[in-house]
Amino acid sequence: MKYLVMVQGSEADYEAMAGCGSAGAPAWDKEAIRAMAAHMDEIGEELAANGELLDAQGLTAPSTTRFVTVDGDGNPVVTDGPYAETKEVLAGYWVVDCASLERVTEIAAQVARCPVPAGSPKHPVVIRPVDEVGPVRD
Repeated sequence: MKYLVMVQGSEADYEAMAGCGSAGAPAWDKEAIRAMAAHMDEIGEELAANGELLDAQGLTAPSTTRFVTVDGDGNPVVTDGPYAETKEVLAGYWVVDCASLERVTEIAAQVARCPVPAGSPKHPVVIRPVDEVGPVRD
């Protein structure tokens, strides 16, 4: 079965990784960035070797976000982010094809063990099954 494994974060986390710490999100140094990258690379390499990896990407800071909706006439309405009310955002993801929910849970736990500087917030790793059937139509 296919799963989306999502890593959560916040704008403050991205700023901390750029060296601008804040209360609850201490600044990262180059060694912390290297440790995080090595951890994520190791997971990707393991999943690829196992034939479970379909895709994996880290995402840019929420400040680069663009929200697109449509108005009453169907015209696009574009708004740039980030927004103060947004606490957590999608920071990166893996799409994996695993034998079971237990296996993808093991993968998520491995992701959650990513090294971070002391005092950094802990965000959940979210698992969502990919709907390969789609909506039932009459």
